[in-house]
Order: sequence, then structure tokens, then C-alpha cells
Amino acid sequence: MKFRLRKWREDDAKGLVPLANNRKVAARLRNVFPYPYTEKDAADYIRFCLESGEETQICRAIEAEGKAVGSITVTRGSDVYEKSAELGYWLGEPFWGRGIMTEAVREICRLAFETWEIERIFAEPYADNLRSRRVLEKAGFSLEGTMRRGVCKWGEFFDYCMYALLKEELE
Repeated sequence: MKFRLRKWREDDAKGLVPLANNRKVAARLRNVFPYPYTEKDAADYIRFCLESGEETQICRAIEAEGKAVGSITVTRGSDVYEKSAELGYWLGEPFWGRGIMTEAVREICRLAFETWEIERIFAEPYADNLRSRRVLEKAGFSLEGTMRRGVCKWGEFFDYCMYALLKEELE
């Protein structure tokens, strides 16, 4: 399916809510991603992305069918992690399984490696999120380990996996 990564626009907020306000989407994201997800949540996030600049964070809307259908972000580390960055993403359920996210991950990783002097991009999907893990593997990331009972979401503990892509491994 055709898609593109682009900067967020304030008018993306309203259309994003029906896709983001999905328990299946929120269930495997950090608690900073609210559920239920409101138009105010979308507007606040978009405003944050627009005001942040790209010194430490690259935020992009995933656009398909002429509208924002998900989000992908790379956040640069600090202190001893200054040469690493963390990847995070989500996609509206109607767009799952269409090959969008693997290509979006490749594209934003290329952008991050070109923009910053970093050596590593990592992601931490929940161990039972097999779709997200497969996205990372298809994009060239390697599994580095599993952190047992490493996260607590909605009162339940989950294992999560550490995946990473080194600059020289970028396809």
C-alpha cells in the first residue's frame, strides 16, 4: 500500500482519533499514549511534535489514503546514550498487515542516521507483539534480548524485547 512519512499538521488531530482510540493499539504502547484517546490528546501530541524541533526527536505522521493513519518517532538519547536513539510507532488497525510499517521504519531510520551522529537505533516491543517484532526483523533489526516482566501495563506484567539496528547494518 502506498504511504508517505510527513511532518504533522494541526488539522490531522480530528481524523487521527478514530484510529488512535483503539484498545488494541493502546494495549502495546507506553502509558504516555492515552486510552481512551481524545481529540485534545491528538492536538496536544501534534503541537508537541511541531514545537519540538528535530535536535532530539524526529516525529512523522504516516499518511495513507490522503490522511494521517499512524505515527513514527525516533528520539535521540542523552548522556552515555547520546549515540543511540529509540524508535516508537503505531498504526491504525485498518492499515495493519499492508507492509506500511516495515517501510516506514526503514525510512525513518535512514533519516535519523543521516540527521544525527548516532550509531544505534533501538526499539522495545512487548514480547507477545509478534507483528511489531516481525516489522523490526524485516527492517533489519536484530533481537538482542528479552527483559522478563520488564513492563507493567494496565496492572499486568509483560516481557519486552530489545531490538537494535546499527548504522552499518542499514539496508
